[in-house]
Amino acid sequence: MKPGDVLLSDVQGQIGTLMVNRPEKRNALSPELLAKMHMLLQQWAREDTVRVVVITGGSGKAFSAGYDISAIPTEINPELMEMFKHNNPLKLAMDSMASFPYPTIAMLNGYAYGAGLNLAICCDMRIAADDISVAMPPAKLGLVYHPEGIQQFINVVGMARTREIFLTGRTMRGLELIDMGLVNRLVPASQLHATTYALAQEIAANAPLSLKGTKRIIDMFRQEGVLSESQFREAEVLINTAFTSHDLAEGQMAFFEKRKPVFLGR
Repeated sequence: MKPGDVLLSDVQGQIGTLMVNRPEKRNALSPELLAKMHMLLQQWAREDTVRVVVITGGSGKAFSAGYDISAIPTEINPELMEMFKHNNPLKLAMDSMASFPYPTIAMLNGYAYGAGLNLAICCDMRIAADDISVAMPPAKLGLVYHPEGIQQFINVVGMARTREIFLTGRTMRGLELIDMGLVNRLVPASQLHATTYALAQEIAANAPLSLKGTKRIIDMFRQEGVLSESQFREAEVLINTAFTSHDLAEGQMAFFEKRKPVFLGR
């Protein structure tokens, strides 16, 4: 990790960590940060070695205050310049997080507002410190949120709760976050890191083909509600690939030998 970067990253074993690093801006999401997040997630997906992604705002009071619409990159390389010409970096980052082939976890160290909360919703799971607050404030600012973001909330918390979250724009805290389906677990801030990485380790220890295949099938249901004929065929391929894999034989052998399996992803 380079301390001056707006996005810090680290890989330990099979767990990749992304840290939003703009504390002076309450970790607001700048176009540069979002573009870097997109490119790194795409790289990790291609390399196929990171089995769980954890994203956090570090140890401060903010996970992310939202999208920093005023941020203009001052030192931009040609690759980023070309990306900004043709793509919205916010959409790229959200889509890359939502479609990452392996499980993703938002470790909510502090408050998450607007696009910051949307980024957490794009993750498969959210573990939060029990003193945080979250909100989607567009209605209080006179804005209409983009439809893909609203759809992402509907996919996670359902239509009725999405209506309440967006139409009230109110700040939510404590057990309401669990009741609304916005987080999976609330833990004391002192236990957040240990709890999150214990979960990440538990997931990363599972068979890679199973993780990827199961997440892909869940994502297909999320997109359509029911599977099309072509999606059923894709699911059958995923199932058969796992069924004939080395990892299935290794998992069965490890079970009988009462040891931890060593999965190879094939």
